Amino acid sequence: MKIIDLTHTISENMPVYPGTEGPKLRVSNTYEQHGFKETLLTMYSHTGTHMDAPAHLFSHRPTLDSYSVEQFLGKALVVDCSSLGDGDKITMDFINEKKANDAEFLLFYTGWDKKWGSESYFGDYPYITEEVADYLIKTKKKGVGLDVIGIDPISDFNLTIHKKLFAENDIVVIENLTRLGEIGEELFTFFALPIKFQEADGAPVRAIAILD
Repeated sequence: MKIIDLTHTISENMPVYPGTEGPKLRVSNTYEQHGFKETLLTMYSHTGTHMDAPAHLFSHRPTLDSYSVEQFLGKALVVDCSSLGDGDKITMDFINEKKANDAEFLLFYTGWDKKWGSESYFGDYPYITEEVADYLIKTKKKGVGLDVIGIDPISDFNLTIHKKLFAENDIVVIENLTRLGEIGEELFTFFALPIKFQEADGAPVRAIAILD
C-alpha cells in the first residue's frame, strides 16, 4: 500500500485567490510563557487545498457539515491533462469513460501545481468544459478535483461551471490539489476530509490517495 498526500501546506505566504486575504498563523501561547504552544488560525473557508459545497453559491443548497462523511471518500480516477497549455479546455476526449464510469471522484491532473507559489499560478490554467460537467452530473459523481485554483477559468466571474454542478446536484469540488501526477492511471481510494464547522460553504481539506 502507498499513501500520497495531495494537500498543500497552509502558510502565511501561500497563494490565495486574487482579492482574498491570506491566512494568519499567530502563536498565542508559547512554551516559555505558558508551558505549551498554541496557534490562532485566521483564514477564509476556501484557503489552500479546499472543498466547495453547493452552499458556496446557493443559499438553499447543502453545506459541508450537512453531508455524511461518506461523501468525502471513495474510488477515484486521475485524468491526465498535463499536455494542455495555458487556458486550454479539458474536454471529454481526455476521459476514458470505461474507467471513469466506475469512479466516484474524477481528479484532473494538469501539472499546474508546479506553479504553486508563483504569480503564474493565477494565470490562464486549463479548465473543464460544460460537456465534462454534464458527464459528472449524469454519472452522479461524489466530487471533482483539480490541481488549479478554481474549476472555472480565472476570467469567469459568473462561475459558470460551479453553478452548473451545484444548482441541483450533491457534488463537491476540490481545488488546489497537488501531486496528482504521482498516482497513475488506475482506480484508487481517495479521501478529502473537510474541517467540520457549522454552515460550511467550503473548508480546507486533508486530501490523500491510497494506492494498493
